[in-house]
Amino acid sequence: MNDNSHGMNHDSSMHMDHGQQMSMGSGDMMMHGNHMMHMGNLKQKFWISVILSLPILFLAPAMGVHLPFQFSFPGSEWVVVIFATILFVYGGEPFLKGAYYELKSKKPEMMTLISLGITTAYVYSLYAFIQNDLLNSKNHIMDFFWELATLILIMLLGHWIEMTSVMNASSSVNDLAKLLPDKVHVQRDGQTSDVAINEVQKDATIIVKPGESIPLDGIILNGTSDINESLVTGESNDVTRKKDDKVIGGSVNGSNALTIKVTNSANSGFLANVNKLVQSSQMNKSKLQTLADQVSGWLFYAALIIGIIALIVWTSINGIADGLERMVTVLVIACPHALGLAIPLVNAKSTSIGAKNGLLIRNRNVISVSSKINYLLMDKTGTLTEGKFQVRKCDSLNESVSPIEALKLIASIEQDSTHPIAKSILQYAHEKQIELLPLSESKNISGKGVSGVLSGKEYLLVNEKAAREIITNFPTIDVADYTTSYLIQDKTLIGYVAVGDQVKSSASSLIKQIKQLNITPVMLTGDNKKVADSIAKKLGITEVYSELMPEDKQKIVAKLQSEGNKVMMVGDGINDAPSLAKADIGVAIGAGTDVAVDSADVVLVNSEPTDIISFLKLAQNTQKKTVQNLWWGAGYNIIALPLAAGILAPWGIILAPAVGAILMSLSTVIVAINAETLHI
Repeated sequence: MNDNSHGMNHDSSMHMDHGQQMSMGSGDMMMHGNHMMHMGNLKQKFWISVILSLPILFLAPAMGVHLPFQFSFPGSEWVVVIFATILFVYGGEPFLKGAYYELKSKKPEMMTLISLGITTAYVYSLYAFIQNDLLNSKNHIMDFFWELATLILIMLLGHWIEMTSVMNASSSVNDLAKLLPDKVHVQRDGQTSDVAINEVQKDATIIVKPGESIPLDGIILNGTSDINESLVTGESNDVTRKKDDKVIGGSVNGSNALTIKVTNSANSGFLANVNKLVQSSQMNKSKLQTLADQVSGWLFYAALIIGIIALIVWTSINGIADGLERMVTVLVIACPHALGLAIPLVNAKSTSIGAKNGLLIRNRNVISVSSKINYLLMDKTGTLTEGKFQVRKCDSLNESVSPIEALKLIASIEQDSTHPIAKSILQYAHEKQIELLPLSESKNISGKGVSGVLSGKEYLLVNEKAAREIITNFPTIDVADYTTSYLIQDKTLIGYVAVGDQVKSSASSLIKQIKQLNITPVMLTGDNKKVADSIAKKLGITEVYSELMPEDKQKIVAKLQSEGNKVMMVGDGINDAPSLAKADIGVAIGAGTDVAVDSADVVLVNSEPTDIISFLKLAQNTQKKTVQNLWWGAGYNIIALPLAAGILAPWGIILAPAVGAILMSLSTVIVAINAETLHI
């Protein structure tokens, strides 16, 4: 939060979208390659495929061997062929369709490789059935119907695991939705009726009873109440709202009923924005995901080329049967389902862990950057301090104005502001039983303070830096360690108010841990140098930049980057938006505004600074698991493909097709288990 710009106003962009907007239902879409894969009825498809597979698993030999639970009867081969054909078409549909779109876009990737594997197993098994059972060939050819069934089941199960992980990731967001009412009290023609929140339109008049959540953004038509806006602003103190004041959807009403005119319908509110963050973090592909797609493309061509070479070589040596067997082994082993799941499973698990710990990762590219961060830049107020201010001093600096009159003017000019400093001043004036003057033309002066008209005169309440630019003979005032604002009217200094903030209890721990990670902590603030240096000293921060405008912070980020550093910037996403966007990793404290969503890569929902450490640990562990899964998903092909092609055959080492299927399936299971072991 920009410390000296305490005229911050909330716009009316916090809307609630309850119910359908907040859940991931039967129409979930999962990203594979460069196309979208519909996973809505995946659970149903998996269980039906299990049923279709049962006759195959009991009747068809596994890896050419009849298992103890298997049996056969006259015509059982036909039963296997029929069920395998249905399973191939039904269970293999998502992969075959995916391959079609990949080939159509001339980018064969994961779905093409999977389709190549299951199609090869099915077609080769049909060939074996024709040779063995229809043509009664003397040389028995091993079929792969059993392997086909298990391959399709494992692949569908893997995607189900992925989808379940993604849905678990969004469940913590859905917990937030429970804070909202399902029904809204809408007033029409003097009558009040309960209407579903998604049906409430702009300009509708609603009633919010004491203790209820305010469901939608609006303007108060009647009533005064203390409102808890911590859910959407991260600030814990209640704020008093009265007629003509704006209220934010998602905040909680206090002890009095309010009549509110809705300014926005429920389609892009706070929880909807948070939900978009979760979904975008699942859909956005990191650089390593792109690498996985590239590896899949390489594997497709490698498998095809090696398979064709193996077919030609072994056909010329031992005949077409051996040639086909070698090619089939190559193509089955290359089936990249493990690779396809390698990163999505880690991302889904990472998103789930992050959401449960108040971490929303909007841009997954920052995962790979996190280990390179060597500078952590932090805004002071709201990040390192509580933002809970108390008035320490308030006095007049003009003989014609008494201290009480100075306080009255200062509080009056702050009455439209929602900044913590303003709230502390208003609270102080209330305790002194000061009656405020009517305020008009209230304005926020970015990086400086506020202005407004009282009793026909324009007043400024600005920080020391701005005041010194206006007042030539600036007095010396003992306000060390306090944030001080000066009241000015017509270039005359009227009075001042000094407000003290409190350092967050966890801030010292954050700085200590950051240093242990060999990251240099830097404090940025618009506050005066004395206050900044005092707080920095308490926290053990040696690099401090004070009296900054919002654009100054961006320049500091750019300067550090130009020197070859990787920079993480932490702020509230409002006045810090330029620096958040410029930093290698932008972290917003609190998820209450659109600008936080738009400019930050990561949002700390709980406004807890030590969550920065949690993010860095999660990012580091996610990176490790991603690389591990890439090797498990594709690395084994470096050895397996040449073995499958029979490169070591002269030494008696030949990889059977069934063993190839086992290797592929095993790598898939390992990838899934490895992803599930991810933790902070």
